[in-house]
Amino acid sequence: MNSHQPELRAAVRRLGRRHFLTLTAAAAALAFATELPAAGAASVPELDARKITENPFTLGLASGDPLPDSVVLWTRLAPRPLEPDSGLPEKRVVVTWELAHDEMFLRPVRGGTVTAHPEFDHTLHVEVPGLDPDRPYYYRFRTGAWASPTGRTRTAPAAGTAKSQLKLAAVACQAYHHGYYTPYRHLAGEDLDLVVHLGDYLYEYAVDSAGGARGYTDRLLPAHFDREAMTLADYRLRYALYKSDPDLAAAHAAHPFVVTWDDHETENNYAGGRSENNDPPEEFLLRRAGAYRAYWENQPLRAPQRPRGPDMRLYRRLTFGRLAQFDILDTRQYRSERAYGGGWHKSGPESEAASRTMTGETQERWLLDGWKGSGATWNVVPQQVTFARRRDVPTADFKLSMDAWDGYPAARKRFLDGAEAAGVQNLMVLDGDAHVGYGFDLKKDFDDPDSRTVATEISTTSVSSGKDGADKPANFDSLVQANPHLKFYNGRRGYTVITLGTDRARADFRTVSEVTRPGGTLTTAASFVTEAGRPGLIPA
Repeated sequence: MNSHQPELRAAVRRLGRRHFLTLTAAAAALAFATELPAAGAASVPELDARKITENPFTLGLASGDPLPDSVVLWTRLAPRPLEPDSGLPEKRVVVTWELAHDEMFLRPVRGGTVTAHPEFDHTLHVEVPGLDPDRPYYYRFRTGAWASPTGRTRTAPAAGTAKSQLKLAAVACQAYHHGYYTPYRHLAGEDLDLVVHLGDYLYEYAVDSAGGARGYTDRLLPAHFDREAMTLADYRLRYALYKSDPDLAAAHAAHPFVVTWDDHETENNYAGGRSENNDPPEEFLLRRAGAYRAYWENQPLRAPQRPRGPDMRLYRRLTFGRLAQFDILDTRQYRSERAYGGGWHKSGPESEAASRTMTGETQERWLLDGWKGSGATWNVVPQQVTFARRRDVPTADFKLSMDAWDGYPAARKRFLDGAEAAGVQNLMVLDGDAHVGYGFDLKKDFDDPDSRTVATEISTTSVSSGKDGADKPANFDSLVQANPHLKFYNGRRGYTVITLGTDRARADFRTVSEVTRPGGTLTTAASFVTEAGRPGLIPA
């Protein structure tokens, strides 16, 4: 943590451990360290963009969080993205953006200029207003003599619109050092309305000079990647490494993304304000503040999501006409500490305590209240970790994952009871994290296989984490036998395409043959449908 300012560390020590457990004092202490430009002010001199001699759009562009009349456009100026200063001086840069009906930009719709501030690592977030609902648009950025690639985005349908279909892809877990992003190459060619990223966009772990399992022979990655990310500068560089991948860039250019995080965007298995290794809270919250700041900078997120110190409101709601409501959750920032130290453990009083929360009380109430006002056919909940009961063996001495909802059963019950009380008929939970594809029927009572099915869970496999994987992992038989509500299980890498219709939803589990070498082929491993008003997965 030595790269943090001495003054910041001194302020943290003065506040002390007890205050940090509330997080509010931590946010106050970190406010002066966020390095934000003053409102309406030019914080540093302006760079003459004509003097930029190398392509500044090496990390591509992205769009996200579509509304009926607005989208967010993103890019980052980085002529040399793998260097600490990204190849730009500490000066602000004026950038032009354009939005059009066609990819040749012959029918322009909106445009303007925006300033890329060094305080934001020269990242840009343009919230474009006044657009037509449910239609594609094309966009790009320019500065000096340089133009970005062209991206394609799409607005959401208007409220109350009877849209007949919404097609999305669910992705998660993309450890750079575990393999190539081949699934993204295939996903970029899919006909989709949006992509939902369910967490672990990056990993804090070290990446060696050969890119880990990628085994580069044509390049050497700089030594500063070969250590765990700890500071704001570390996380910014890690995003640059990940976003330099051409397949990820192609997917962002092709589709708007809706993102939420899991643990590795900050640190493996952290829970709330507590780190995996029980570091002093004041130290961990400094790290969390840097991680959250870099996450917002590098994702197509709106201004309300911009963090303040170690706090960031990531949960939010998007609607797509009368067809679908998406309640995007954050199950990391507010959760109770993991029971029994985490890992797989027998359920007991510690994990079963009624006070345990996965989302925090405020977010939980926001979710339940939002369901009461939903008139959507499908209520989709993108979140991070496995929701269903998942026993590891089919015997009485089974263990459960304390990091997933099995470690928070009281919170899971409140979730399902709240959906039932709100009259939610077609509830679909999305998640990743496990590095495998799962399809679950969610039961009223997981201890009774004949209990009523109340919802559906689609858990997408990883993009690269876990390396190539296998169609049937080593625990396939025991997991299937132990969990009769588990309808699908596959351990290859890939993504899941979900098509929501007026009377049924379809899930196509796409997998690739390998990721440790480029060029893996795509297969649809299985397809399922769930009918509106009749929850549960049926082979298509």
